[in-house]
Amino acid sequence: MTATEIRPARSAQQYQLIGLTAAFGIGMLVAIQSRLNGELGQELGDGIPAALISFGTGLVVLLVGCAVIPPVRRSVGRVWWTIRSPSDGGGLLRWWQCIGGVAGAFLVATQSITVSVIGVAIFTVAGVAGQAASSLVVDRLGFGPAGPQAYTPLRVAGAVVAMVAVVLAVSDRLDHPSGLLLAVLPALAGIGTAVQQAINGRVAQTAAIDASGAVAAGVINFLVGFSALLVVFIVDLIVRGAPKSLPSNPWLYFGGLCGVIFISSAAAVVRVVGVFVLGLGTIAGQLIASLVIDLFAPASDQAVTFPVVAGTLLALVAVVVAAVPNLRKANA
Repeated sequence: MTATEIRPARSAQQYQLIGLTAAFGIGMLVAIQSRLNGELGQELGDGIPAALISFGTGLVVLLVGCAVIPPVRRSVGRVWWTIRSPSDGGGLLRWWQCIGGVAGAFLVATQSITVSVIGVAIFTVAGVAGQAASSLVVDRLGFGPAGPQAYTPLRVAGAVVAMVAVVLAVSDRLDHPSGLLLAVLPALAGIGTAVQQAINGRVAQTAAIDASGAVAAGVINFLVGFSALLVVFIVDLIVRGAPKSLPSNPWLYFGGLCGVIFISSAAAVVRVVGVFVLGLGTIAGQLIASLVIDLFAPASDQAVTFPVVAGTLLALVAVVVAAVPNLRKANA
């Protein structure tokens, strides 16, 4: 075998490793966003306006980028054309494949509502429980741009190990019923996250073959999510009244920028590693970052305990186990 024949396989393996590293970074950004949005919701006394602010600031950043970067603008236009003319677009995209922002809006809303009560770590492991299980199903059904991916023993084992890591991480907090009840919300958000990553990846694939497609997917994601949150905020305003005044801490308004980065990045990375491995890489990043955040900048009075640390390490094992088939395929 010549060096020329070996090079493509090595390149594919490198792409897999880069994708896993990016997924890890995406997870860290999700944890940071959770902390910021949780405190913003606590300051406002209402998680819904906090979520709207987060999505709104992210949307402004993306719309400015869309206005000044022609490839992104063309990519957004291509998505719109494909939806309006499905026959001319080859049936690549349907309208329902552009509503991943609804799941994102729910995730941000749950961050703003629950993190100040249960902490970033518990929020993260609850979301992990939903995401790890649903990612397998989403990949099997072929929602993502990589198409249907069969169950394999290692992929199933990775999901099981991730679930065990979640149980271990929360094992010493089972005596807090109110916190565990709130943990149901991020668990549901985790289920939606897997679907969101898959369909955003498909939007990015349809929009363009370069990086502008991922940014275009982010634009559509934030437009849909902001619209959904705006409707919910109007209802919330009628029922509960106006929130408290806006806090002066500028860092609390960076949650939207974190969302812009990780949504666009996930839309690009999912095309390389698939929904399941992207999900597990994101899980590992979330768990480690949430552990650090709860150690040095806690949002609640929950102490970081040995089970939380052990659960984080076990989640890393799950990522390695689940990624093995992809790395073998890239090296074949």
